[in-house]
Amino acid sequence: MSGDMEAKGSTQISVKNICYEWTISNFSFCMDGIQKEIRSPEFSLEDNEEVAWCLRVYPNGVDKESKDYLSVDLGLLSCPVCPVWAKFEFWIINSQGEKCQSRKNPSVVSFWQYQHRGFKEFILRDFLLSHQHLLLPEDLLTICCKVSIAGAIFSMPGQNMTPAIKDPRHVLADDLGKLWENSIFTDCSLLVGGHEFRAHKAILAARSPVFRAMFEHEMQERLKNLVEIHDFDPQVFQEMMGFIYTWKAPNLKSYSMASGLLAAADRYGLDGLKAMCEDALCRILSVENAANTLILADLHSTQWLKTQALDFITDFAYEVSKTSGWKSLVESHPPLVAEAFCSLASICRPVYLLRENRLGKEQRYKSLVQNTN
Repeated sequence: MSGDMEAKGSTQISVKNICYEWTISNFSFCMDGIQKEIRSPEFSLEDNEEVAWCLRVYPNGVDKESKDYLSVDLGLLSCPVCPVWAKFEFWIINSQGEKCQSRKNPSVVSFWQYQHRGFKEFILRDFLLSHQHLLLPEDLLTICCKVSIAGAIFSMPGQNMTPAIKDPRHVLADDLGKLWENSIFTDCSLLVGGHEFRAHKAILAARSPVFRAMFEHEMQERLKNLVEIHDFDPQVFQEMMGFIYTWKAPNLKSYSMASGLLAAADRYGLDGLKAMCEDALCRILSVENAANTLILADLHSTQWLKTQALDFITDFAYEVSKTSGWKSLVESHPPLVAEAFCSLASICRPVYLLRENRLGKEQRYKSLVQNTN
């Protein structure tokens, strides 16, 4: 009899699914350039409302490259721990109640808070309009999105909302935050505007490709463990460092902080922070800051923020044109003024064509009455 023993084991990865159905009425009116973006209500798992999502539809595409398509995306609005790892799938429910035009993201991707992911070229506008009886019954567009979330960010039904074992990502963020706050075992100094910040090269290099390159090469910074950073507000830099260590940026409600952090995130390759700043700036768009936001978005290549700023300026063109920010834009950024004008023209054109069509009908009617008499 053989003395060999057989051993087996298994590991279960926890995954939860959300399937959200969203119906938009009078959708054909949105495809004439009048509405650039439509945002769904928030949705979440029934047993954990801390993780909230939303959908967005762009009837005329999200940018110039996708102008012939309907664009869709999924956004993470709130979560106690980031990033969230998930797969997602979009489809349309047709007039027969069937699933069609499905698009699936094949791999698991990370979502940071306020980050959106989706399909710029979800469905051709011409195809959608030519099959209205099937895809837009009674002028209703019904889009479904299935989100498959991996990990332990949610609580199972019946479980205590405060688990006995804390989520490891919470623990890691808290521990790294303490290292930063208390300057424990630091090995480099960062000089910003007369302020010294003690930090850890390994953490900076792991989180930022710019810091990594800086410490990898035989530079003055590597030799002296001293980095002098110019043209940076110390408060903005401190907030950026807090994000690097804890994945959190709690002070984005201030326009000056959000705009400063966007520049910092772009400069140091912090995509998660950049996405958070974009969303924060969109939420605090106003007549006074719209022109400056457009300049900021163009400077740091944030297409979504740029689109939102252009849409806002289009909607409040008269009010924005009276601000000092707009006057500065006109003087220093003529190409952006041209883009804003084109955006405004695209909105005015359908109204102009509708008016011309109405006047034409009235003229033909008058001619017909005159000929009859």
